[in-house]
Amino acid sequence: MPSLRNKEFQELLLFAKDHGNAKLPFVLYRKPKSDRVSGLFQKTPDVFQSSDLLESGFIMAPFAVGGRRILLHADEQVKVDFEAHRTSLFTRDIVDSGKESHLELIQKGVERIRQGDLSKVVLSRSFGVQSKTTPFTIFERVLASYPNAFCYLWYHPEVGVWVGATPETLVKHQGRKLTTISLAGTSSGMENTPQWGNKEREEQQMVTDYIVERLTPFAEHLEVSSPSSIRAGTLWHLKSRIAAHLKSDARLKDIISQLHPTPAVCGVPKENARDFILDNEGYDREFYTGFLGELNLEAKDTSHFYVNLRCMKLEGTTATLYVGGGITADSQAALEWEETQNKSRTMLGML
Repeated sequence: MPSLRNKEFQELLLFAKDHGNAKLPFVLYRKPKSDRVSGLFQKTPDVFQSSDLLESGFIMAPFAVGGRRILLHADEQVKVDFEAHRTSLFTRDIVDSGKESHLELIQKGVERIRQGDLSKVVLSRSFGVQSKTTPFTIFERVLASYPNAFCYLWYHPEVGVWVGATPETLVKHQGRKLTTISLAGTSSGMENTPQWGNKEREEQQMVTDYIVERLTPFAEHLEVSSPSSIRAGTLWHLKSRIAAHLKSDARLKDIISQLHPTPAVCGVPKENARDFILDNEGYDREFYTGFLGELNLEAKDTSHFYVNLRCMKLEGTTATLYVGGGITADSQAALEWEETQNKSRTMLGML
């Protein structure tokens, strides 16, 4: 079992437990490749929201445009070092429920794409599993298993408990500098870098082109790196880095409205894909494929948001997990189903 050998970290967990028992909001998180865990604690149970992204705190935003963007106030902040034992992931049986309906959804997506008003749509599903593992234990396991991901445990008494380990940055913003990534394509395998096929490369290029198109009106200059392979747990993805020097009048609120939800979690064109998802997926994604992170927390005009992937919602002994994949005209339903099954191992292994 992964364990963290740090007294201050264990004290932070105990403080967070007491805060949660008092029904007060908090978030614990660690940035990728960091050895620091941050705790942010709000001293009232109020539900604050952010509409213009000018406030300060930790934001948790849903997939749906216009949904509540919950802002936790940083009434108290704690940062501690930690040390983790790296161990193999836990094994748990993959859940096969919902297969037929998801295969039908994928086929419907392929047919819609072939009609010509969609190039890509990201289709997902959710499923529940029973687990007596506490949120804090899950968070410890996530930290130990995914050092290259943004790992978090988020709680609000009026909203719920979420845990995740996401590999994807939405934006990193500092003054007139902004960076984001284009992440798409999935392949399983622990060690060897995969040999990417045309489907995965075309999908990732589609995401890159779309992000560049959306950022161009706000930028004086853009730089795009060549695609490279990045591993997240047992999965590999294709990734490009996109850096922008923003115009003096560019506003973060307007940039986020153009980028979120990204093609990696929604589709291309965004509006058509989003409508197809809302009309056909048959469930509420809530914060899955939304975004979260620091909003003007360390300094003004300095924020770092992550796309909320590889996550779960915890309610009592039920953990709701979310998985999905990008669908194009060449997608094969059986292979896309298998991709979601492979992705489910990431968070199932934490239970």
